[in-house]
Amino acid sequence: MRNIDLGSLIYLGMLLAALSFWGFSHRGRMGRNLQYLGVWVLIFIGTVVVVGLWSDVTRTVQPRQAIASDGVIEFPRGPDGHYHVTLQVNNEPVRFVVDTGATGIVLTREDAERIGLQNQDLVFFGQAQTANGMVRTAPVTLDRIELGPFVDTRVPAAVNSGDLFQSLLGMSYLQRFERLEISNNKLILER
Repeated sequence: MRNIDLGSLIYLGMLLAALSFWGFSHRGRMGRNLQYLGVWVLIFIGTVVVVGLWSDVTRTVQPRQAIASDGVIEFPRGPDGHYHVTLQVNNEPVRFVVDTGATGIVLTREDAERIGLQNQDLVFFGQAQTANGMVRTAPVTLDRIELGPFVDTRVPAAVNSGDLFQSLLGMSYLQRFERLEISNNKLILER
């Protein structure tokens, strides 16, 4: 429930209070009003539970990447229409969105810090043109990237200084594969 802000909780509390007041103001039909109030309390509790667990539920039902035999890896298209890949970067899992329009690997500041790149050590002297305009970038070298059985070392990347919602897996990494294909709502990589 960490994503619920205080304003939402206050609103839901006021809604529950209003329903309670309505139920007790109609005393003539107290038994029936208590039934209605019970139903609304259950709806309220159910809503809070669903909102609180939503991220866990979507992670559970979201399709996962699969490693097939003979060096082929398949990724199902996500519910948002994009292909998402989780790589081990410097022994930490990092979730990327596959972006064939991106030249290289671009990390968010949060992902960069999680894999051991300290923000104070980054020098943002590069520039990149994005859909939202120019952003500054800090070139970095990733010690190790693992995707299933494939391991690459000393991989060049950049850290975005702007508000990037998710790290991007661009063509500098994707071109390491012999085959990149999108077929039947699957991204297929083969080495």
